[in-house]
Amino acid sequence: MKTLKIVLLGPAHPFRGGIATFSESLAVSLKAKGHQVEIHTYTKQYPSIFFPGKTQLSQDPAPANLKITRSYSSVNPISWWTAARSITHTKPDLMIPQFWMPLMGMSLAQVIKGVKRRTKSKAIAVTHNVIPHEKRPGDQFLTSAFLNSCDGYIALSRSVLEDIDQFTKQGGRSFLPHPIYDNYGQKVKKETARKELGIPQDRRLILFFGLVRKYKGLDLLIEAMADNRLQDQNIHLLVAGEFYEDEQSYRQMIAEKQVSDRVHLVPKFIANEKVKHYFSAADIVAQPYKTATQSGISQIAYNFEKPMLVTNVGGLPEIVKDGVAGYVVEQSPKEIAEKLLDFFQNNRESFFVKNVAEEKLRFSWSTFADGLLELYDQICLVDKD
Repeated sequence: MKTLKIVLLGPAHPFRGGIATFSESLAVSLKAKGHQVEIHTYTKQYPSIFFPGKTQLSQDPAPANLKITRSYSSVNPISWWTAARSITHTKPDLMIPQFWMPLMGMSLAQVIKGVKRRTKSKAIAVTHNVIPHEKRPGDQFLTSAFLNSCDGYIALSRSVLEDIDQFTKQGGRSFLPHPIYDNYGQKVKKETARKELGIPQDRRLILFFGLVRKYKGLDLLIEAMADNRLQDQNIHLLVAGEFYEDEQSYRQMIAEKQVSDRVHLVPKFIANEKVKHYFSAADIVAQPYKTATQSGISQIAYNFEKPMLVTNVGGLPEIVKDGVAGYVVEQSPKEIAEKLLDFFQNNRESFFVKNVAEEKLRFSWSTFADGLLELYDQICLVDKD
């Protein structure tokens, strides 16, 4: 393949979060294959009314050897025009926008269209979600505008691949599983991680990690923790992540269920350099989601070779094979409790860890980049015909 000029559109440093990490990791992988890559990210990502967190910005240093330009706002049409003109000067062969919520749809669509009017660039969307977890008026229009500006689509789960059909029948498409997040460092010994975090060594520990939102089902997990059988086994839950919901309502539930001594909250965004300690300290990672397409948390768990418990929603069972990398359960506190009890009582950890170490080989960034570039070749061939 010839050397391509590639522009990624979406979150990147100084913005924080999983999709920013995704953009940067994909850029690194494409550069490693010999392509010219740069990222154009937001000047303003979310208006404050749509952002319930404390800050959108990372305190971590910018990634080395990546060109990242802040060139457009999600809500300022003038910036869409100026960003398109700036990107046009690059004459990209390929644009790769990251799409995860309708709010971003119009800005991305207009930048893409502006570049395509002046160049022969193709646009392949990486669709993290197509139908949002939390719906708002105008979602359908904004999502349709974005998807119909693109020439092809990468879906990170098969359910998202099907969702695309609700908006457009055009363009090539491919299902490529979410690669592993390997940018948080190597795992450390469990004893070392627990000492760093002040966690007793004899504790049996479940980790719920990441932003707390209603659809992520933390309430199901708290209710499961109230099962007396878990209490008898010295099983604890560590919740590490910023609350995008009312934190007090969860604290009230913890008190009402009388599990305050076994459910521990770290209600803040976890800095990149600390992530390895939280995952390395855990015995199992729980994702009791009520809706999902896929999850970057699973891919962090794979990186640190941790077994997982996930609910049977969206693409999670595609990523975490039941009985191999952990458990796939229904949205039932009783079933969640029973599987956690099985894990600890029957000492399943070493069995699952071995399988997770093998399974994670399926999720490399190089394989993902190859699949994306293959789709680009297919789209170009169709145009020639």
